[in-house]
Amino acid sequence: MGETIYNLAFDFGASSGRMILSKYEDGKIELEELHRFANDPVRIGKNFYWDTFRLYHELKQGLKKAAAKKIPIQSLAIDTWGVDYALIDKDGNVIGNPINYRDDRTIGVIEEVGKIVPLDEVYASTGIQFMNFNTLFQLYADKKMRPDIYEKATRLLFIPELFGYFLTGKMYNEYTFASTGQLLDAKKRDWDYDLIKRCGLRTDMFGELTKPGTIIGDLLPEVVEETGLSGVKVIAVGSHDTASAVAGTPFEDENAAFLSCGTWSLLGMELDEPILNKDSFEYNYTNEGGVEGKIRFLKNINGLWIMQNLRKNWCEFEEEVSFPDIIKASREAKRQNFVINPNDPRFTAPYNMMKEVIGYCEEHGQGTPEGLGEIAMAIYNGLTQEYGTTIRNLELLTGKTISCINMVGGGIQDQLLCELTAKATGKKVVAGPIEGSVLGNVVMQLKALGAIDSLEEGRKIVKASFEQKVHIPA
Repeated sequence: MGETIYNLAFDFGASSGRMILSKYEDGKIELEELHRFANDPVRIGKNFYWDTFRLYHELKQGLKKAAAKKIPIQSLAIDTWGVDYALIDKDGNVIGNPINYRDDRTIGVIEEVGKIVPLDEVYASTGIQFMNFNTLFQLYADKKMRPDIYEKATRLLFIPELFGYFLTGKMYNEYTFASTGQLLDAKKRDWDYDLIKRCGLRTDMFGELTKPGTIIGDLLPEVVEETGLSGVKVIAVGSHDTASAVAGTPFEDENAAFLSCGTWSLLGMELDEPILNKDSFEYNYTNEGGVEGKIRFLKNINGLWIMQNLRKNWCEFEEEVSFPDIIKASREAKRQNFVINPNDPRFTAPYNMMKEVIGYCEEHGQGTPEGLGEIAMAIYNGLTQEYGTTIRNLELLTGKTISCINMVGGGIQDQLLCELTAKATGKKVVAGPIEGSVLGNVVMQLKALGAIDSLEEGRKIVKASFEQKVHIPA
């Protein structure tokens, strides 16, 4: 028997977070959830914020639970949603609260930046899908709307790096996360300082990029004292949760696509080099950084956020329902042909998702969906039809015939979603594992510790450790 290695993976999603204990032994990984908590954004006035310090408190609660296990935990790593950041002053303090990417302060900013730097030039360098909340546009908005905070900042830390800083006292910027913000040269895999300057933004707040699989440091003495956990290294992994999800995906073959399905749906392929041409620009595909120098060529699609908010509103205004209740109602719905465009801005952060879905269907001449099942089917159809379009365009842009879709994340627990995805795309769907982000996080920790040699080896371990279910197109 080989050495048993214990790691902690913190995975912060846009609606909840959790800490998972990983045990690696005899070529297999076992996972145990030790701590789970809500991640509820907070509206204050007109703005939408992350409750950052509460999240850090929950992180430490997780460390206390890990310490209580009385086992030799070697390392921990953090992955979160993309693009968002905190600004740090000269004394090392957070200034201003990190704003949620769904905040509307960036509406219209893409067009403003486009008047300064033509958008095709921005894409030719960064290769990133244009979305209002990209870090480039958030910084541009901060310069205009929070100038005192912006000017006093000496460093920018993305959210997982902020938590890493709180734990170790060390500041760093990790490559895969930085790549989500439209601030990097996709080919050089480094900050595009020329673009940043042309947009009228400062370049002095960015640090040297850290590669996934880098050991950052040890827990600060005060963290050890408070949590009781010692001897633990903090490691930078693919700290964007999709980077970790793709790293934890046991691909069927090199022509398989990935679908990381949670609050967002990220659908694409893992490539060696970015695709930066007129077609990828017009189709608005993104080239994000992956672990071990890979490129995640993908499309961001508004995902189960819409269904999560439908459930939330139905519980508030109608009756308490679970996700299995929604699936059952959808299967039994009399009219199943309603469909929305999940990427319509009205579904970004509405006060009432039910009202928006119904309104969309009415305004597009589909009639009025009635009851939970018909409203939910409009969401299912919208998501899976978008998956189908994305897959067809992906084949066009890469010149490859996609063999199957490896689907990971919490969305694979929804059998109806998996079935409809296979039907809409015409591709075999291989669903699993659920914990894609956590497993990619763990795999890169094991590599950093020297327990495994490569990402490929890590994916083989994941495949041997967790069940996958196949859905064939109907």
